[in-house]
Amino acid sequence: QVQLVESGGGLVQAGGSLRLSCAASGRIFSSYAMGWFRQAPGKEREFVATISWSSERTYYADSVKGRFTISRGTAKNTVYLQMNSLKPEDTAVYYCARSFAVFPASRAREYDYWGQGIQVTVSS
Repeated sequence: QVQLVESGGGLVQAGGSLRLSCAASGRIFSSYAMGWFRQAPGKEREFVATISWSSERTYYADSVKGRFTISRGTAKNTVYLQMNSLKPEDTAVYYCARSFAVFPASRAREYDYWGQGIQVTVSS
């Protein structure tokens, strides 16, 4: 019984920032990596970032490297995605998910639990 709920999305102008949160219930952070994916209209779901269970390692898609930061909360039941210097091409529904695969996992099939997704819209 693992549940993930995203929050923090919305509308922002290009160059702005948003921080997405993913609140987890269950033993999701015991020994699993977490990741963020996004899906734009008419496109396949794509990898954004992942963080190891211990928060020791992070891994990013080239498209967001240097702009986005993935992190875990102190309580270890929340994972964040800080998004800076947002671009219109960042517009998508963003999903958090739990990975069961060897770190770093960057394919959707390497994740077993998913949040419902949250809309991020970046205007130009």
